[in-house]
Parts: sequence; structure tokens; C-alpha cells
Amino acid sequence: MRISSVGSCLPPHYYDQETLLRELQNLWGERYYNPERLERLHRHVLVGGRHLALPMEEYASLDTWGQANSAWIQVAQEVGETAVRNALAKADLSLNDVDALIFVTVTGVATPSIDARLMNRLGLPSRVKRMPIFGLGCVAGAAGISRAADYVKAYPDQVAVLLSVELCSLTLQKQDLQIPNLIASGLFGDGAAAVVVAGRDHPKAASGPNVVAVRSVFYPNSEEVMGWDISERGFQIILSAEVPTMAREHLSRDVRSFLGEHQLEISDIATWVCHPGGPKVLEAMEDALDLPEGALDVTWRSLREVGNLSSSSVLLVLQETLEHHQPAPGSYGLVVAMGPGFCSELVLLQW
Repeated sequence: MRISSVGSCLPPHYYDQETLLRELQNLWGERYYNPERLERLHRHVLVGGRHLALPMEEYASLDTWGQANSAWIQVAQEVGETAVRNALAKADLSLNDVDALIFVTVTGVATPSIDARLMNRLGLPSRVKRMPIFGLGCVAGAAGISRAADYVKAYPDQVAVLLSVELCSLTLQKQDLQIPNLIASGLFGDGAAAVVVAGRDHPKAASGPNVVAVRSVFYPNSEEVMGWDISERGFQIILSAEVPTMAREHLSRDVRSFLGEHQLEISDIATWVCHPGGPKVLEAMEDALDLPEGALDVTWRSLREVGNLSSSSVLLVLQETLEHHQPAPGSYGLVVAMGPGFCSELVLLQW
């Protein structure tokens, strides 16, 4: 099972963090009497700028969840189509080569789902098996790779495509002045990424890192750490200060146990592909795993350049790794993400 390629698409509406901060200060200025705190929260997430699903001036007219979700459905198809086409082109595959399409998101809802709408938009074969997954949040990028690997393990001559679309800006709660929403307004961005996973008997499985093994870990009684409160207003974020604590308390044990089953140690991992959850989460990962300096440079850079794109982020880090930081043949890599549940997903790769 090999990851043949990763493609992506970021909406064309990019704004630096200062511009976004000024817009939010204008939005909340009459009701939020501590603009310095908002500025401080935005600076602490270390994001330099983000892509938005829509031009900034159009967000003022989104008065209901229905309006925001309608925009989500439209833009999700646009960026999703481009991401899939890019990934297939990089893998030298055609649309007819796709056997399964896994779609993950946590920022909008649609029935028919986005993958169904892309069947017509892309012209995919009617035989394609579709698997829409909602609710895994930030962990879904890594979990989606795991599910795609599971699929081609069962069907080794086939190709599975994972598509992640996250348009976080369309979930902004304009009336919510609680700290989690203020942090989220400075941390999360928009984008899409697609991964092509080929079974071992497929001719295109000759290149790309091999998926050696996958591991899912669920932490009991941790549902309130991260997620959404969903109401008539849409998605209101749950973002506990316990997220970095979960990484510090659990990640080392889980990673060491997983690697140990393959006679490996943390020091054997040459390449780390981690979800950029935020500065405190990345620092917790570095501490928990005792990583050498620079091990998460690609992840830190992704956070600075485009913010946290929920499930799409770890796939962007994987794309950057494959295209510009190719590890030595035979070396090992580990994909790591954590998300609502609370849970973690680990994918062991070998180049």
C-alpha cells in the first residue's frame, strides 16, 4: 500500500493576519471592550495569514447557518474538485482509475454529500465506492489515510482517493465572544487536500512511501475536550485548554507502543508528519516525544503560512514532505494527528 501523491487547493482569497484581526475588531468592537486581548490571542497562535472560502466582504451578509452552509457546499465542490484532479495528475492516474472515494470534513453538511456531488462534477465512474465521514475533526486527515490503506489492503489492485475539505471560516460565530471562539477566529483557515493510495498490486504502487501500519487510539470520557456545540446558529466550537495536556499525557505511550510492535523506537523515525494544531499542541508533541530540534519544521511552517485547516492540515504537511523534503530510501516516517473524541491516529510510513 503506497501513498502515490497528495494534491491540494487553497481558496484564492488570502489575507494576512493583521488584516483579519482588524476586520474582527471592527465586527466585535462595540461589544468587546478588550481589543488588546483579542490582538494578543491572535498573535499567540503564530499564524501569519490564512485563506478564506469567500472574499472577506461577503461574510457580513451571512446571517444564518443555512446561508453559511450553502456557501460551504458550493466552495467545497470547487476546491475539492481541484484537489482531486491535482492529486491524480501527480500520480499519473485518470479519473477512471479511481475505485474508492473517501470524503472527510467537520465544517459543513450536505446530503447528497460532497463526494456524491463530485461524482458528476468530476465525471467519476459510477462504480466508485463512496465513503463520506463527518465528525472526526482534526484527526480525520490521518484517519482518512488509515481508512484508505484499509481499503486497498482488502482490494490490492485498486486505488482509493481521500479528499478532505475544511472551510473553517464559514463556521465563525459572530455573536460568540467566549475565548475558544476568539482563538479559533485567529487559528483556523480554509482549504482542501486529496491523497491517492494505491494497493500493492496496482502498477502505480511502485512509488511513494509504503503504509506499513496504522493505529487508532480513543481516550475514554474525553468528549468535552474538543468538538462542536451544534444549534440553530450552526457550529460553536468547543476548544478546551486540555488539548495540549492530552498530547503530553498520552502521545508518548501510544507512539512508543505502536512503534515497538514493529521493533522500532522514536529515534528510528526520520520524518515526522504532524497536524499543526497550534503552538501549544506542537510544543506538547515535541516534549512528549522528546523530538530533536527541527523535527517539526515543516509542520510549524504550515501553521505560520496558512493556519490550522483541521483535517486538511496534516495532508498539506505530507504534501510538502513528499515534494520538497523527500526522506532517504528505507527510512521511516510517522503521521500523527489528534482530534475530537478525544483520540489520536498514527500512520507508520517507509520510503
